Amino acid sequence: MRPPPRNGGIKRLMHATTPRPLTARPPRPTHLRSLTYHGLAPGPRLLVLGAVHGNETCGTQAITQLLAEFDSGQLALERGLVTLVPVTNPLAYQLGQRSGERNLNRSMAPKAIPQNFEDHIANALCPLLDSHDVILDLHSFHTGGAPFAMLGPPNNTGPLEPFRHAAAEMALALHVGPHRIVEGWLETYARGAQRRTAGPAANPNYGVGTVEYMRSRGGYGITLECGQHDDPQAVQVARQAVLQTLALLALAALPLAPMPAARDILRLVDVTDLEHPGDTFSRSWDSFDAVKAGELIGVRHGGEPVTAPQDGFVVFPNPRAEVGQEWFYFAVQRAA
Repeated sequence: MRPPPRNGGIKRLMHATTPRPLTARPPRPTHLRSLTYHGLAPGPRLLVLGAVHGNETCGTQAITQLLAEFDSGQLALERGLVTLVPVTNPLAYQLGQRSGERNLNRSMAPKAIPQNFEDHIANALCPLLDSHDVILDLHSFHTGGAPFAMLGPPNNTGPLEPFRHAAAEMALALHVGPHRIVEGWLETYARGAQRRTAGPAANPNYGVGTVEYMRSRGGYGITLECGQHDDPQAVQVARQAVLQTLALLALAALPLAPMPAARDILRLVDVTDLEHPGDTFSRSWDSFDAVKAGELIGVRHGGEPVTAPQDGFVVFPNPRAEVGQEWFYFAVQRAA
């Protein structure tokens, strides 16, 4: 007969056959958290968003600080109202990635029949947007580069993005902090959409995000790219932008910093999509790296060079873009 196993053998057998406990997944988010402070005198209604993209958390951290200051009385709202949303896409935030099931900052509109998590969030978020006058949407970016503000179109009555608050929006862009301002987003996105032949990105309305939706409802606002994702300074950029917006709108008794003496206004003029997983950049680009006409920016999978069409700047380079998505934008200088 085979001798019985020693105790060590029994332990090894138990370890081999006892299943390891599974790590419980956190429950899927079921609500959107927003906090509103009402001043006791009438005034503008400001909406501040963090983590529209789940891996862009500088806005979340800045808003969390400001909530504590409002609650302690260190920061006082004197008129109007301000609504703070620390985490606008809780599923993407929980996953630590840009999107949950789709990009929340595209195709922003109420959905009669929600198809995914972000559609449900849009149905909760759009009424918030409808009930406010001004939006400050706090973002960050994955490559290097300096903070910048995204500006809307000039006043117009055209079909794509009619608008009538260009002066107020420019004043906001000039006061939130960064000296660099970028305009032309939706027009350039629509131009790229015309080149796409399939999928939701073929619709120019797919380029509508939180701020574009706000403009379509008669308001105005700024998308503020506060810096690189994990840069602690990005939190301070976000925080200062909120405080300066409160000061500019006279919602709180805060000092308004002077506008930057130097301003750098760029206009997006084109977008280049990733066509194949083998498409590669010629080097590691940061947003707003300057290029000369004809300079090599990337190489297609088949060897075709992608070059700068004129003197300008590489903007939003995304080395992790998926096929059919924006690979990089191209911008040119505009006189202030």
